[in-house]
Amino acid sequence: MSHDGIGPRAVARSVALLTAGVFTVPALAGCGSEDPAGKPLAGADVADADRSDIADGGTLRWAVDTVPDTLNTFQADADTTTARIAEAVLPSMYRTDGRGRAVRNPDYLASAEVVDTEPKQVVVYKLAQQAVWSDGREIGAADFAAQWRALSGKDTAYWTARNAGYDRIEKVERGKNDLEVKVTFDRPYADWKSLFSPLYPKEVMGSPDSFNDGARTKLKVTAGPFTVDTVDTEEDEVVLARNPRWWGDPAKLQKIVLRAVPHDKRVSALSDGTLDLAEIDPEAARRITAAALPQDGNTPLMGPEADRSAADALRSWAVANGSDEDAADEEISARKKLRKKAEKYARQQKALGGFEVRRSLEPAYTQLALNGAEGALSDERVRRAVARALDREEIAKAVLKPLGLPAEPVGSHLALSGQAAYADSSGALGRPDAKEARALLSDAGWVPGGPVKEEKKDAKKDEGEEAAGSEADTEDEDASGDSEGSGESEGGDDGTYIVGEDDGKAPQDSGTGTGRLKKGGAPAGAYAPQGTAAPARADTAPVAKDGKALVLRFVLPSGPGSKTLETVAGRIATMLERIGIRTDITKVDNDSYFKDHIASGDFDLALYSWPATAFPATDARPVYSKPVPAADGSLNVEQNWTRVGTDQVDQLFDQAVATLDDSERRDLIRKADSRIWAAAGSIPLYQRPQLVAARETLANAGAFGFATPVYEDMGFLKKSAQGPQGSPGAKDDASAAED
Repeated sequence: MSHDGIGPRAVARSVALLTAGVFTVPALAGCGSEDPAGKPLAGADVADADRSDIADGGTLRWAVDTVPDTLNTFQADADTTTARIAEAVLPSMYRTDGRGRAVRNPDYLASAEVVDTEPKQVVVYKLAQQAVWSDGREIGAADFAAQWRALSGKDTAYWTARNAGYDRIEKVERGKNDLEVKVTFDRPYADWKSLFSPLYPKEVMGSPDSFNDGARTKLKVTAGPFTVDTVDTEEDEVVLARNPRWWGDPAKLQKIVLRAVPHDKRVSALSDGTLDLAEIDPEAARRITAAALPQDGNTPLMGPEADRSAADALRSWAVANGSDEDAADEEISARKKLRKKAEKYARQQKALGGFEVRRSLEPAYTQLALNGAEGALSDERVRRAVARALDREEIAKAVLKPLGLPAEPVGSHLALSGQAAYADSSGALGRPDAKEARALLSDAGWVPGGPVKEEKKDAKKDEGEEAAGSEADTEDEDASGDSEGSGESEGGDDGTYIVGEDDGKAPQDSGTGTGRLKKGGAPAGAYAPQGTAAPARADTAPVAKDGKALVLRFVLPSGPGSKTLETVAGRIATMLERIGIRTDITKVDNDSYFKDHIASGDFDLALYSWPATAFPATDARPVYSKPVPAADGSLNVEQNWTRVGTDQVDQLFDQAVATLDDSERRDLIRKADSRIWAAAGSIPLYQRPQLVAARETLANAGAFGFATPVYEDMGFLKKSAQGPQGSPGAKDDASAAED
C-alpha cells in the first residue's frame, strides 16, 4: 500500500465502483460556470488514439504493486490489483467518466432507471442483448440475485468485507423478459448505481464456499474484453488474455501481463525492456524526462582502454607524489566501481529514451489526520488551531508545481473538483491565520512561555537502559536531555529545565526540526529554576499547559515513495512551530504504518490519502461517522482513524443516502462536508499526483485521472501512426512488448 498513497478505504471504494479511475443518468444539473463543482484540475493523459491506428496483437506489461491474494473484490484482503483485474474481466453496470461521475456502461446495460418510489423504490435494469458470460450463458437476474444474497449481510457464512447498499435490497427478480432485472429496495437508496459493479457470476456468488475460496486464485467464468489466464505467485504476475466471446469492440492487445514490481525497481525494469507501463515517483519521472532530451554528443571515452589509461595515469601520479602503489590501486578500484555505475546509468538513460511520462491527478487526496481520541487534540480548539496554522496552498505548490501539475489545495473531504458533490467548504474552518490559531490555543489553556515541569527519572532504571533522547525516538522524557539515565550530570542536577532558544525556534535533531537541546549545548540563559515561567518573547515561543509543552507525535511511513510525505511533514512542522506547537516526527516501517499506528490510534498527526468516488454518501460515511462504543467495551471507529465525528454529520449522511433527488442530495453532502471541516479532524491538502511511465508507442493507456480505463482500446501504434521518428525503445508494430 502506498501511503503517499491510498489509505485503507482505497480498496473498498474502488471495489464499490469497480474503478480505480471511477455511470443512462439524467442530464447533470448545474454544470455551468456557477456550478461549485467546477472542472477537474487535470484531465487524463493516455496518448489518445483511434482504434484504426492501433496494431492488432501484442502484450502489454504493466507494473502493479502486488499479485493479489484474492480475485474477489468483496473480500477483506482484496487490493487495488484485484480491482484492476475485475475492471478488465467482469461486468460493471456503471463506470466513471473524466469528471469522476457515474455513467452507464453500454456494453452491459441498455438502460437503468427508478420506476417507482412509493411504496418502495424499484429499479429496472435492461441488459445489453449480447451480454454473455465466457461460458456462453446470458448475464441475467440469477447473477444479480446471487450477488445480493451474498452481500446482504444476512448470511454470515459469506466472508464479506462490506454490504453497503445491498443490505437495503428487499428482493431481486426477473422482469418482463430475460433481459430485465427488477430490484426492489426496502429503504430508499440514492447510490443504487454503485451496486453490481463489478458483477460476479452466480457460480462465484451462489454459495459461501465458492465465494470464500473459489474466486481467490481463479475465475472460471468472466465477461469482459479479457479473461484471467494465469495467476503466478512464483513469477509475481497475472496474465490476462483476450476474451474470444467478448461482444464489444475486440481487444487490440492479445495479452496484458500485470507484473508485481517494487517502485524502487521500476526504472530498471523499464530500461531493461521488461515493462511498458508503470506508475512512478517524481525522481523516476525526472530521469525519464531527462532521457528524452537531446544529448550534446560529448560522451566520454568508456571501456577497457579508457580504464587502463586512467589507471596508469593515476598510479604514476600517486607514486610520483609519495603514495605507495597499494593506495593507488585502492583508488583505482573505487573509481572503476564508480565508472561502472556511471556506465549502467548511461545505458539505462539511453533505453529510457523510448518512454515518456504521462501526468494527471489521481482521484484521491492527501490529508493531514489529527487524532482526536485523547491528549491535546481531543480539544476541538487545538485541532482548529493546527488547521488554521496551515498554509495549504503553499503545501500544494511544493508538491505539485515542480511536476507541472495544477497546484490547488483540495476544498472538500467528500469529492474532488469536477465531481458533482464538490464544493470548497474550507471556509467553515477559516483561512490560514497564525494570530487566530494562537488565540485558539490560548483559549484552550496553551500559552507561550508557560512553566514546564521536569519529569523525574526512575532511579531504579538499569544502568544500560536509555532514559532520555531525541523526541524522534521517545516522548515525555526529561527535558534536560541527559542520556545516562542517572538524572544527574557531572556538574550535578539542580532541578533546571529547558525553556527554548532565545529566538523561539525549535532545536534541530536529525533533520526533523523537532529535537531537544542537550545540557552544555544550550545558549546562555537557557536554563531556569524548575517552576519558573519562561519570559514572554516572540509569538513563536513554545506553548505549554499544566507544566507540559505542546508536542505532537507526527508519524510517517518509511521506505520508497515516502520522500514527498517527508517534505510535506517538514513544512507542516515549520508552520506549527510558528504558533508554538512542536512536532516529534517518527518514521515507522511501511508495512506496519496503517495496522500498528493509524488504525490503532498510535499517532497525533499523520499523512495518508483517501480516494474520492461518485458515491460519497455511501463510501465516505464510515470514514467520518462518529465512533460508538462496541458491545465489548471497545470503540468502533469503522474507518474513522481520527476518531473525530458528530451526530449531525451522521444525520446528514443518512439523509443524503436516502434522498433520490440529485440536487438535494448534493446539498446535503456539501453541508456534511462543512461540518467535517469545522470539526477539524482531517485537513485535505492536495490531490495526489499521478505519474506514469509509458512506452511512446503505447496508446490509450497512462495517467487515467478519474476515468475508468477502456482496456479493449489499449495497444501499440502501427508503424504508419508513429510519426516520422517512431520510438527508439519499441519493437515493431503488434509484436511490441511480446514476451
